[in-house]
Amino acid sequence: MDVIYKCRHCGTKVGHIEANAFRTNDLGFDQLTAEERKDMIQYDDNGHIHVSTICEDCQEALERNPEFHQWDTFIQ
Repeated sequence: MDVIYKCRHCGTKVGHIEANAFRTNDLGFDQLTAEERKDMIQYDDNGHIHVSTICEDCQEALERNPEFHQWDTFIQ
């Protein structure tokens, strides 16, 4: 089971953890609410975990342009 982190706005791969055995609590998933987990974490048919996050470039764009928060994707 791998964990793949991808930016929710631009789709850039932010990180990848290759692991056979670990607990999701080790990754801090237990700190999320049920709604946050539903929004941020998906499982594929191979058992891999896909986590939606925000890359540094998109975070900077959001800080400079707060109105971008209303859009799921703002990078064209």
